[in-house]
Amino acid sequence: MNYLRPLCAVFFSAFLVAPPGCFAASHREAPITALDHAADITDVFAFVSYDDPTKVTLIMDVNGFLDPANGPNYFPFDPDITYAINIDNTNSATPAVSFQFNFTTKINLPGVFTGFVGAGNGIPVPADAPAGIPVGTTLIPPAITALSGPGATGLSESQTYTVNMVTNNGATTTPLTSSGPLYAVPTNVGPRTMPNYPALAAQGIYSLGNGVRVWAGTADDPFYIDVGAIFDTFNLRSSAFPSGVPGVLTAAQDASAANTAPDALAGFNVNVIAIEVPISMLTSTGTQLGYANPKSTIGVWATTSRPSVTVRTAPGSTPGATMANATPVQIQRMGNPLINELIIGTGDKDLWSQSQPVNDSQFAHYALDPLLARALNAAYGGALTIPPPPRTDLLPLVEYTAPITYNNTVPGPVADLLRLNTAVAATPAASRSRLGLIAGDAAGFPNGRRVSDDVTDIALRVVVGGVLVQGFNIFPNNALGDGVNSNDVPYQETFPYVAWAHGGLSIPSGGTGALPPAPAPPNLGSFNCVTNPLSCTGSQPKP
Repeated sequence: MNYLRPLCAVFFSAFLVAPPGCFAASHREAPITALDHAADITDVFAFVSYDDPTKVTLIMDVNGFLDPANGPNYFPFDPDITYAINIDNTNSATPAVSFQFNFTTKINLPGVFTGFVGAGNGIPVPADAPAGIPVGTTLIPPAITALSGPGATGLSESQTYTVNMVTNNGATTTPLTSSGPLYAVPTNVGPRTMPNYPALAAQGIYSLGNGVRVWAGTADDPFYIDVGAIFDTFNLRSSAFPSGVPGVLTAAQDASAANTAPDALAGFNVNVIAIEVPISMLTSTGTQLGYANPKSTIGVWATTSRPSVTVRTAPGSTPGATMANATPVQIQRMGNPLINELIIGTGDKDLWSQSQPVNDSQFAHYALDPLLARALNAAYGGALTIPPPPRTDLLPLVEYTAPITYNNTVPGPVADLLRLNTAVAATPAASRSRLGLIAGDAAGFPNGRRVSDDVTDIALRVVVGGVLVQGFNIFPNNALGDGVNSNDVPYQETFPYVAWAHGGLSIPSGGTGALPPAPAPPNLGSFNCVTNPLSCTGSQPKP
């Protein structure tokens, strides 16, 4: 049952709940991460698992806009980075629980020019090949069908990772382990190399005991937005809006899942770390609590950190990096979507990225009079009536307060955390709304964030239009949107919830939604260049 719905009437008239700057995903939002893509956190999600109300799924996405065809090394996680998902359960904006992920890269086929290679059951050296490799020797390995073992012969670039749970203010580190190594799922190279990619990707779901599951790898970027129009000084496309007014949706358009503007992330991938954890491991009491209990709400944010000093190895030595000083330095953090990208001034973006949420009061002036709202009001020629500063209506979500939490909760310090009431069960798919809490869907953003929540349209209406402030839920404030209402491919309804990676032969469609299907792999079963060299010539396609 969704316990937040009875509070919606009070919530709408009392104050704004969307966080300042939840305008979109964070892609290259600060100078430091514009140059360090592997450390760039694009999105953070936290929600009660759809199929198990006793668990929470936590997801961090890094390194956005990955072109599926961009080989030969594609998109490994950076072994020098510690990727972390942090949990505050004491209303202190400090990590009571932290899940830390570290990756190791191994090159299994150092003489091969690409990270992934394979076809059919393997292809031998033909009889007419140049001398040097014996005829009949398997030259091209079999297609990749597994993350390890015989089906992974062509997996030249392989990554494994560790998961550690850090508690007691960093004093206790508990490794979370499986029966074997944890393999990161590689990108979808294409149908010849990886003929059954969904089955391959599903092998990356590991159980770590005590009800914990984990998945890491390259996947479809779940975020959707007309990002080109947003950053062209809010040049929302006139042709995308049947209303005739750029950025204003008709009622039919608002109710539809169809896109009328290009989704700039359609066809692109992102690196994903997902972990599903029993709620009892996240709360301060070690139990699952009811909605009225202030301790049922947690705060979530993600970080990426590097060693403060890195010394690169000399040419000709073993590839990799040697850490001269292993003291970690935070490169990026993210809680609510896009505070840094569209609220924090460029002069403070790196400071914000490397600071801790508990110290966020130093950035409060950006939220009290957000330039974003003023800029959009100007771009619309004053047609939007925006709330006047100081925008104290923007403060509730940077504290623990109703309606995400019960009304007797200690608010804690001002801090950018994605707050989730773990007592609110997932909304069934048929009743789910892309507009989350402002549409009465109590399990949606800003009560945590699901992969399908349309935080762009929510932010346009809430941060700019102020629709949850009394007197501001008026047209056109309550009809703002970018014309992108859904992802280009369907999400999964079970862990890890993101869609599997787009393939290397898929061509981005320009953002309108569906991608053209990749061609089917050629039938290599009839090829036998050893016993019948002629089968490799003529009109048949060569492997």
